Amino acid sequence: MNTTTLTPDEATITVSLTELHTLNNALNEVCNGLHIEEFATRMGVEREEAAALLEQIHALIGRMR
Repeated sequence: MNTTTLTPDEATITVSLTELHTLNNALNEVCNGLHIEEFATRMGVEREEAAALLEQIHALIGRMR
């Protein structure tokens, strides 16, 4: 992963396909494989937001293939 730009509110990064797979797998496990009590407290976002990010990452992987 390489950081291109960084501000207090946003970062622009470059990630490899392998790194995207890692993020995809971790989010998939958290969203679908584990029952996490107080999901939003522990993850910092609601389950729906994490699931939406998972969908975006999954779509990126599809576009890279």
